[in-house]
Amino acid sequence: MGLTADDVARLAALARIQLTEQECTELAPELDVILESVASVSEVAGPDVPLATHAMPVVNVFRADVVTPSLTQEQALSGAPAKEEGRFRVPRILSED
Repeated sequence: MGLTADDVARLAALARIQLTEQECTELAPELDVILESVASVSEVAGPDVPLATHAMPVVNVFRADVVTPSLTQEQALSGAPAKEEGRFRVPRILSED
């Protein structure tokens, strides 16, 4: 069962991507190949095959949180183009609704 142009249109709508009918028709077989490739890899990777998200082992490097001197409120706000009640004043981007 392959992907249809309608399937691609539905996926595009869910991803909020605008595609033309021609683009949906062209992308359907390409996405079908990708899905088949993923399915074939999934068949090979059994429970004995460890997951590999990176080619090399990755380890997080953590450091202890240490309190160090920093700017005062006045110093931090000194270069601000607009300030209000001890804070940066910025344009509203979300409505109150």
